[in-house]
Amino acid sequence: MLSSTSGTPIYAQIERQISAAILRGDLAEGEALPSIRTLARDLRVSVITTTRAYSDLANDGFVTNVPGRGSFVRRPDAALVRHQMEAEIDGLFAEAARLALLAEIPSADLHARLTTALTTPEE
Repeated sequence: MLSSTSGTPIYAQIERQISAAILRGDLAEGEALPSIRTLARDLRVSVITTTRAYSDLANDGFVTNVPGRGSFVRRPDAALVRHQMEAEIDGLFAEAARLALLAEIPSADLHARLTTALTTPEE
């Protein structure tokens, strides 16, 4: 899903969604991405927008662009995965801190909630 009102450029939204799918394992190593033109048509955005997204994905190590053949998922290295996950966590922490300030929740309570989350197995 893309939002023209989010303040995030469309190409960055495309890049973020594809990189997240790769990190989650929804897109497997070696899998072909839709062609730039097909994705642009499907998303109703310009070819320039999808070209930028694919180029950034290649620069970040998520895909390999093969001239005349297309773009293919690369297996991201461990350092890249860690960096992406840390950025995601930082964003979630920032949002949690914002909400805690609004609700006047003390930082000690936030720390306790994090500790609980880290020690409670997911279902």
